[in-house]
Formats: sequence, C-alpha cells, structure tokens
Amino acid sequence: MRAILLLVVFCLVLPATALAVLPDEKLDDPELEARAQELSEEIRCVVCQHESIETSNAGIARDIRILIRERLAAGQNEQQIRDYLVSRYGDYILFRPPMKPATWLLWFGPALVFAIGLAALATYLRKRRPQDSLSQLSDEERRRLRQLTEEEPRS
Repeated sequence: MRAILLLVVFCLVLPATALAVLPDEKLDDPELEARAQELSEEIRCVVCQHESIETSNAGIARDIRILIRERLAAGQNEQQIRDYLVSRYGDYILFRPPMKPATWLLWFGPALVFAIGLAALATYLRKRRPQDSLSQLSDEERRRLRQLTEEEPRS
C-alpha cells in the first residue's frame, strides 16, 4: 500500500517540476536567460491558451521561446519583444493585456458574466418565493382554515 501511495505522489509531483524549455534553447548568458524566462512566463501559448510558453510543450511555444531568446541576444528589450509578439498575435498573447477598448471584454467580461448570473439567480429566487397564499383564499376557505387550525387534535 505504501509503495502505491509513493508511486501516486511521485507521478503527481514529477510533471510539476519539469519545464518545457529544452537545454538547446537556453542562452549561455545567465542574465539574458533569466530575462527570457521571466518574459516567457508573461506570454500565453497560442495553442494551449491557459499555459505560458515557458511551460508549454507545443511547437509554437518552442518557436516563440527561441524567438524571444534570439531577440534578447540581439539587444532588444522586453517591451520591444512584447510589442512584436502583440503585432503578430494580438493582445491575447499577453497574460496581462493592456487596458484599452479592444481588450475591455478580457478585463470586464468575467465580472459582467458574474453580474448577469447574480441577476438571473435573484430573479429566479424572487419568482420562486411563495406568495401570500392566505390572501388568495376566499372567505369560505379562510373560515374553514380557521376552523381546522382551532380544532383540538383528536387522540
């Protein structure tokens, strides 16, 4: 039992420690490599979409990682590289896109969907609330109800 538990833990932890960056992609200069890794964490994989290119195994992610390292080695700064990637893939490639009218849906969409859901839930609960059923009874039904509730239970 202990061996199975150890195997399960190992299988769960092992993928978390592996990064997609291959040794042949890394730069010789540790400072440039650190900048490349930091920038790669901010760039979304266009195939995976919920993963950075730093951890993605997709071919396009590898190509973008190499492109970033080549441009850093050529002397470009991070903002120039971001601008190039945005011009090529759009603002969605950034995990933190800039705030502008074209990206308002990315920024405010989740809050808008949440608000619509809350409004729908409130409407549903309001309609579901039982109406004052006593006011809907006729005089005869009210008299009968009073009579039934005032009667003592039979043993």
